[in-house]
Amino acid sequence: MAEYQLYCFAQSGNAYRAALMLNLIGADWEPIWVDFFVKGEQRGPAYRTNVNAMGEVPVLVHGSRKLSQSGVILTYLADRSGKFQPDGEDERLEALRWIIFDNQKVNGFLGPYRFLRFLAKPPGDPAVLAFLKGRIDGNLAIVEERLSTRDFVLGPRPTIADLSLVGYLYYPPKEFGFDIAAQHKNIAAWLDRIKALPAGSIPTT
Repeated sequence: MAEYQLYCFAQSGNAYRAALMLNLIGADWEPIWVDFFVKGEQRGPAYRTNVNAMGEVPVLVHGSRKLSQSGVILTYLADRSGKFQPDGEDERLEALRWIIFDNQKVNGFLGPYRFLRFLAKPPGDPAVLAFLKGRIDGNLAIVEERLSTRDFVLGPRPTIADLSLVGYLYYPPKEFGFDIAAQHKNIAAWLDRIKALPAGSIPTT
């Protein structure tokens, strides 16, 4: 059995960021597929009792620990591996600020928007989609401006703040109906820098 197990499914940006972190730190891990769309497995009594009472994905299993919420998972893996950690109290607080902003404002809107537009049958109400798109545009503009003066969210090196923010940004434009990278040159360059990171070989801080 692998050291880590990750309850996940491919369409989840939240699960993606946890899987990305596991790959980048060179962790020994294996996925446990959750049937989200057909069976709604994550909301069933067995999953809530044995895996996550919140009925959500992802969940990271490490020994006797079961950790949910992707920001918690990223923090745990950074602390254990010594990789992608913020450096010092000021950076830790700044990373937390961006992780919360991401969960509430960036992927917190992109996830529901993508689901309602591309995955839901039938698609969501156009008025709801228009509302979400307006919020997405404003919040991506904040990230674009942030990346205009630095290579990564906190500065010259990547941290868990970056790995949180990329959660939904690598999905193809057809799933959103607009091209995030084409509309935001600084985000596009940052995504390329993250894509170029070598698995398992990021230096410790």
